[in-house]
Amino acid sequence: MMLPRFLKALELPGQINAGNRVLVVLQFSGGNDGLNTVIPVRNDIYYRERPKLAIERAKALSIGDEAGLHPSLTCLKSLYDEGSLGILSGVGYPNPDRSHFRSMDIWQTASESDRYLNTGWIGRYLDAQCTGCDHPTQALEIDDVLSMALKGEKQKALALRDPKRLYSESREPFYKDLLADHPASTTVQPLDYLYKTMSETVSSADYIYDQSRLRPTAGDYPDTELGKNLRTIASLILSDINTRVYYVSLGSFDTHVNQAAQQERLFMQLNGAMEAFVRDLKANQRFQDVMIITFSEFGRRVAQNASEGTDHGTANTMFLISPSLRRQGLINAIPGLDHLDNGDLVYSVDFKRVYATLLHKWLAADDRLILNEQYSLLDFI
Repeated sequence: MMLPRFLKALELPGQINAGNRVLVVLQFSGGNDGLNTVIPVRNDIYYRERPKLAIERAKALSIGDEAGLHPSLTCLKSLYDEGSLGILSGVGYPNPDRSHFRSMDIWQTASESDRYLNTGWIGRYLDAQCTGCDHPTQALEIDDVLSMALKGEKQKALALRDPKRLYSESREPFYKDLLADHPASTTVQPLDYLYKTMSETVSSADYIYDQSRLRPTAGDYPDTELGKNLRTIASLILSDINTRVYYVSLGSFDTHVNQAAQQERLFMQLNGAMEAFVRDLKANQRFQDVMIITFSEFGRRVAQNASEGTDHGTANTMFLISPSLRRQGLINAIPGLDHLDNGDLVYSVDFKRVYATLLHKWLAADDRLILNEQYSLLDFI
């Protein structure tokens, strides 16, 4: 009873120590073109519909007889060769929406396309797993603004770019004076929630900063936004922080015009940052405890447009990166392109099944409670 609260926190379940599992969610914002990411190199329809955008078979990084990766993704090719990469094709949902905002909302809240939710799938994971946690840091987004995916009804993740910067800002007199002037109350006042959130943020800033300094990574990361963000995540994974889920974004993949150059530029950033991140985790014996997944709100249409780009489509590809995968490589068939829905790919895997599998098998959480429905699990874990 006499222990300080920060020591009591170590007794809570779900604390991250070496050997415990971490999920890293990488969002490809803007609708990445899955067909030029995992390329159907033997499909005549692909080359016919994309006379200028199609990637030549000789340039694609071979991952079997039927498919290849974008030439910039050499790190993912190496992960494929060593058995640490899984690829799910045709991932989407029924009655797809081609609006960036609505489709991203569907993916982040894990809702049906005709249903609107005000909580995210990771936020509801926090509601289920983090009631009573002294440090509400079991999920962190490396960004300035918190995404809907990480907002729960009772719990919310914390968004930050840099632990040191967050710590410095939380030490400003403004916050201290404001919290000091707010008396404790036994009844719910209109501003109580605001002050409670502010108090938790200040406390979390101290905790995150202290943990980030325990084992700062010595890894060599590229000087890109994603490189810096993955370096921050690596430092926290190597510490004793209680974070189970990290969320980070790369974009924009909204390639209506001049797609080839934009996608190549973003994939070069992805490749350099991911290569450094994986190398860092391996060097510190933590790679086996980490699952990295990528998603985008939708794919692009099969045919190129008149501006050497592609327009909003439907189903897409997801990458799963971990040496702990039960199934590796091409987990299901790549799109055949001969059975389209008005020029768009038809989804074959509901993305909510992927979430359910990650929640149940990787995070040991109640997927049915969090997703509000029972989805059949996949076998990649």
